[in-house]
Amino acid sequence: MTAPEDSDAHNTLPTAYVLEDLTALHGIHYEMPTTLAAFFRMYARPHLRYAATVLGDKEAAKTVVRRLYTHLALNWAVVLLEDGGPQAYAWRALKMRVESHLRMNPAPTADGRSTAPANTRTTAVHQAVRATLDTMREQLAALESPLGLYTAIAALPERQFDVIILHYVLGYPSKQVANIMGINADTVRNHRRQARRRIATRLGLDLDLGDDEEKE
Repeated sequence: MTAPEDSDAHNTLPTAYVLEDLTALHGIHYEMPTTLAAFFRMYARPHLRYAATVLGDKEAAKTVVRRLYTHLALNWAVVLLEDGGPQAYAWRALKMRVESHLRMNPAPTADGRSTAPANTRTTAVHQAVRATLDTMREQLAALESPLGLYTAIAALPERQFDVIILHYVLGYPSKQVANIMGINADTVRNHRRQARRRIATRLGLDLDLGDDEEKE
């Protein structure tokens, strides 16, 4: 599994956006700490790509991630001391903001009204089904319909679901998924194996659940 291309221009978030937000909040020019600037360069794009995948809206994802990094910048000294480090803290904060956005902006119902709570996984699950079918094409060849796979992925526990999205949909290798989520690579691989096992059980298939090959 190869890492995403850096030329993915529509998934970028210029540092200037965050600096503008912070300058507006402070009323004075904000100088980003070098450690935060390095963190931004490493993680802003994966955070944005994840948010865009789950929200199904790139502009909404940019707003969510800009707010995330504004929060990180205003609390950076404290964030550096958080358990699991800034990666784990930022991932938790990102998930909270994505879920909050979905609750505040429910998907429209069949009659066009927006009164029903949003399915927070709908967009991401569609993409995960396509990516999983592509990755496990031979193993899933017996499926008559992807509906069962859709249901199986939608029912995954949160961390297993996130690993599926980050690895299969967004193309990040285990080490990078681990960095993004603030966990270790062995835990990522374990989540992926468990997710594949749950999917196989849900589909009633006897799959080869050996970990898929990766090019780290």
